[in-house]
Amino acid sequence: MKVFITGGCKNGKSTYAEKIALALAGAVAPCFYVATMKPMDAEDEERIVRHKESRKGLGFETVEWQVDIGSLANHYDHKGAFLLDSTTALLANEMFTINGEVYETNFTAPEKVMDELDQVMEGVANVVVVSDYMYADTAFYDDATETYRRGLSLVDQWCAAKCDVVIEVCHGQLIFYKGETLMEGIYETMG
Repeated sequence: MKVFITGGCKNGKSTYAEKIALALAGAVAPCFYVATMKPMDAEDEERIVRHKESRKGLGFETVEWQVDIGSLANHYDHKGAFLLDSTTALLANEMFTINGEVYETNFTAPEKVMDELDQVMEGVANVVVVSDYMYADTAFYDDATETYRRGLSLVDQWCAAKCDVVIEVCHGQLIFYKGETLMEGIYETMG
């Protein structure tokens, strides 16, 4: 099953994604937490440590994978469940790079991310993809940020079309846009 979860920051997306991924893995299949965040400073490093601590004992094998996600399924048991958190960080990693002291922007990154996510989705049995909803701001941003936001919107639309289940988490509440009936058997195992 392919599940896409979106929503604003601090709304409970990761908690639901973890429960769904573990339920999809069941008692016998491995469950991989694919962490895409590339730490840029001490605050990011602390956040990563907190996230790993919060998952301790849940049954995940954490996989740090920040770019070139397409070959992921070739390295891990494709029968397991994969929680990819998040397209937001994955696109940023692919789009913005530092070459010496200069930031470079790869404007073809959204297409690359979609192609590679397609490889992941075709190569694994179960995947839960998480993204941050950040398109409704009325603020004006610089060109690079606007290009990133439009790119993330394209990636997320692609994920929603490709996935069997599409969920928005809003203040801890699940809003289903697609596939709610497919989740009925999963609820009992989510705990």
